[in-house]
Amino acid sequence: MYAKCGNVENARQVFDKMPKRDVVSWSAMIAGYSQNDNGHEALVLFNQMQQAGVKPDHIIFVCILSACSHAGLVDEGWRLFDCMSRDYSITPRVGHYACLVDLLGRAGRLQQAHDFIKRMPLQPDSRVWGALLGACRIHNNIELGECVAKQLFDLNTKDAGHYILLSNIYAAAGKWHDAAKVVSMMKDKGLKKTPGYSVIEVERTVHTFLSGDRSHPQSQKIYAMLETLSAQMETAGYVPNVNDVLHDVEEKVKEHILYGHSERLAIAFGLINTSPGTTIQITKNLRVCGDCHSATKFISKIVRRKIIVRDAYRFHHFKDGFCSCGDYW
Repeated sequence: MYAKCGNVENARQVFDKMPKRDVVSWSAMIAGYSQNDNGHEALVLFNQMQQAGVKPDHIIFVCILSACSHAGLVDEGWRLFDCMSRDYSITPRVGHYACLVDLLGRAGRLQQAHDFIKRMPLQPDSRVWGALLGACRIHNNIELGECVAKQLFDLNTKDAGHYILLSNIYAAAGKWHDAAKVVSMMKDKGLKKTPGYSVIEVERTVHTFLSGDRSHPQSQKIYAMLETLSAQMETAGYVPNVNDVLHDVEEKVKEHILYGHSERLAIAFGLINTSPGTTIQITKNLRVCGDCHSATKFISKIVRRKIIVRDAYRFHHFKDGFCSCGDYW
């Protein structure tokens, strides 16, 4: 529970006080480290589990492979994948293959990941191909992205996110016509894009913000706070990354769009409505964009606060201008 709320320190305290730990306890703690950007500590704990004589199961290998993926620990991930069958007689399942594809893809080893899929003894599903398509988006590989998307579409995927990923790959390359065609294809299949939103809880009340949202009662104060922060960020060296705005519009319009992203609105609201020094914690339903990630690092240093952002994949702990992910996510 603590780890899923971004408080891995308290989670570890509870874990250490347990009189007896089974494989479920170890996997929960390892997963907690994985979700909170501490892959190295997850590996240490996995080794301690082995030394304690606890035999890992297929679930714990998903947790530790995911931890390696988020931390960029490619060699360690390969070693663990190999030891599943060699040391523990655990036959890798599709989920384990998806983790390894994600590991290779995030590290930029796209062709190696693709070749790995081709050699799979199991039929790759949407998790496997989706992991590689996500990596193609991160590294802007159009050619492989088209190939992977075709595999997903042949599986008759009902996930609109796969169409959005391919559309974004095209948009990032300035291929607006191709991007529009993919979105049209998605709509023809009756699929809808999930709008991005961010949530923050203050005094037991949940506040939800959409991108460019001006419906909140404190909207005027929120945008005034963002204007103040933007000026301070610019002085500190922040430069907007307009490449994260995948719309065919002018540069200034792109900057304005970034300015109103939902996570920034939620952070500004938190700054207004909490005491100085209080940790701000928000949740976003999608992957945080690169520019908002950079902006939140600047904000954490300017306001001298810890800011925790839980996006669709993991927790980001921002403090003093740095993020726990080390800019690898």
